[in-house]
Amino acid sequence: MSSLLQKMLSEIEQLNPEEQLALMGHLVESMKKHVTPSQSQRKWSDLKGMARYPLLGEDAQDWVSRTRREGDEHREWLLRGE
Repeated sequence: MSSLLQKMLSEIEQLNPEEQLALMGHLVESMKKHVTPSQSQRKWSDLKGMARYPLLGEDAQDWVSRTRREGDEHREWLLRGE
């Protein structure tokens, strides 16, 4: 940590909570100017191809079919009152 940062942190500790909150707000607004829209708004399609197939060892359609079947069996079990 730089000596300038250490000095600033010790100065910040001397501020009251309202002043610290105002400083935080200023820092957040200042940082927003440096973040490009592409960094803050990612698309799900950007993740395409990042995981190996099948991700958890089960095909997606097999998982959907299995969970639907399990849900049907559970509802049947509840309706029978077992």
